[in-house]
Amino acid sequence: MCGICGELRLDGHVPDLAVLGRMLHRLERRGPDHEGSYSDGPLALGHRRLAIIDLSERSHQPMIDNELGLVLVFNGTIYNYRDLRAELRGCGYSFFSDGDSEVILKAYAAWGEQCVEHLTGMFAFAIWDIRRQHLFLARDRLGIKPLYYSHDGKTFRFASNMQALLAAGGADVSIDPLGLHHQFTLHGVIPAPRTLLNGIRKLAPGYTLAIDREGRRSERRYWQLYAHRPADGPRSEQEWTEAIHTALKKAVKRRLEIADVPVGVLLSGGLDSSLLVGLLAEQGVKDIRTFSIGFEDVPEEKGSEFEYSDQVVAMYDTRHHKYSIPNDQVLLRLPEAVEQMAEPMVGQDAVAFYLLAERVSREVKVVQSGQGADEVFGGYFWYPLMDKEGGTDLERFARHYFDRPHGEFLDTVAEPFRGEDHTGMLVEKLLTQPGADTFIDRVLRMDTTTLIVDDPVKRVDNMTMAWGLEARVPFLDHELVELAMQLPPELKLGSGGKHVLKTIARGLIPDGVIDRPKGYFPMPALKFVRGPFLDFMRDILDSSACRQRGLFNRAYVDKLLAEPEQHFTALRGSKLWHLALLELWLQRNVDLYY
Repeated sequence: MCGICGELRLDGHVPDLAVLGRMLHRLERRGPDHEGSYSDGPLALGHRRLAIIDLSERSHQPMIDNELGLVLVFNGTIYNYRDLRAELRGCGYSFFSDGDSEVILKAYAAWGEQCVEHLTGMFAFAIWDIRRQHLFLARDRLGIKPLYYSHDGKTFRFASNMQALLAAGGADVSIDPLGLHHQFTLHGVIPAPRTLLNGIRKLAPGYTLAIDREGRRSERRYWQLYAHRPADGPRSEQEWTEAIHTALKKAVKRRLEIADVPVGVLLSGGLDSSLLVGLLAEQGVKDIRTFSIGFEDVPEEKGSEFEYSDQVVAMYDTRHHKYSIPNDQVLLRLPEAVEQMAEPMVGQDAVAFYLLAERVSREVKVVQSGQGADEVFGGYFWYPLMDKEGGTDLERFARHYFDRPHGEFLDTVAEPFRGEDHTGMLVEKLLTQPGADTFIDRVLRMDTTTLIVDDPVKRVDNMTMAWGLEARVPFLDHELVELAMQLPPELKLGSGGKHVLKTIARGLIPDGVIDRPKGYFPMPALKFVRGPFLDFMRDILDSSACRQRGLFNRAYVDKLLAEPEQHFTALRGSKLWHLALLELWLQRNVDLYY
């Protein structure tokens, strides 16, 4: 797990290595173990390493294979690299390192751009073909690893976060109206290829991008997800359960074994992370390391789920670390956490993950986490509500998910940023794509392939990697996801959601955890905004920077500030926090360089 960056000049000049240095500086926290760079004519590559597999210097990057004429920078983990290594050896390739990075180089030499279809894991990488003067980039099927880029006609740059591209300078940082509409409607999600800024884009999950020194560019989609029943007819519930259980055990085992350092579990106290602990124990893993975090309660909501995580710890006698964070510390660290966000993330647990990862990184370098289970297996409360109601697919989804109807969005932003209902049009397009049998299949496919990428998955990668901690997500193993998309909806939505996972969990983890109400990673102070947190947000939104930016409709801002606890989204988020978070992110990131 690492941070990658690079620049390809398209105007006949050579890259400015000072620019590469600035990008590498903003990636340092993703890879604290080593920094490397490479340049060749119009190209410069940079890499910050977090050493997880083959800890020796032989796996430092950029990795150069002089015999093949290829150079690699890679972020992620390839879980089937040992099998691929054996296959490639059989094809006549020899290896000078013992890790997964070199396998990508050899796979590209053997199979070209189709190499990605052989890889199982999470990845974002770039390969420079020295002889052809050709740059090839790829992102994993489910977008677990990020890959941002800018392309202005003179230069093509890429990086693992937006901050590195902003530090490079020269990007168009004007607000993208479509990105802004998605930001305020889809709970902070801006689907690829867009971002909030006009001059920065991101490669979509399951895509590759190739560009040569003349600027000729092509993209290819190499993977897509279908939600059809099996061609050979329905299976019984027991058969489905056994198949999912087997695939899930395989996914957990992959993410445990492929590491030369200890692997822990982020234990929230919910079904998903608790089940990971149970599956590890089921496979004979001893001395499981677990980590939980909690915050101060408010009258309306508890700030921790320790009562549930403690049951799992007691059942398996894990080596447990439990952290309680007072609100004054949350408020003190809030600007720092926002500065580390590659994009503005409104989810309360983004800050929670940041503070948890800081502590976990002192104990281990790799953790497993439960992200993806709710989207893949139908765990959220709004899925059954959507499924039961009438109307078009868009109407059913928007009613329970959109943070603001389009009319309220128009009230939120200043006149120059008003326009069409871009989010409604995008979601309608995604929900009407062929390859899904039922409404709930269409929703879960969209969530898994699009919305989850830029909400919980990005949040966890971003906030853990800010502390040099690699988070692995077994529920997003692409083979497990492909199988789960064939499950009949009732085996997902049953039992209040995630029926098949609850069946698997019975006996593996305490019944109290399985039968509890659905919970979240709570941080009540960012939901019920009052006291010092309200003062903090008021200062941001009343600042001269915010007023001069002219992004918000001041009447709407004043309404939220006057009654912050009266304005919640359909998903029970604070609308005031949404505005304050966006403005703070712009001040701490864009304004820093422009």
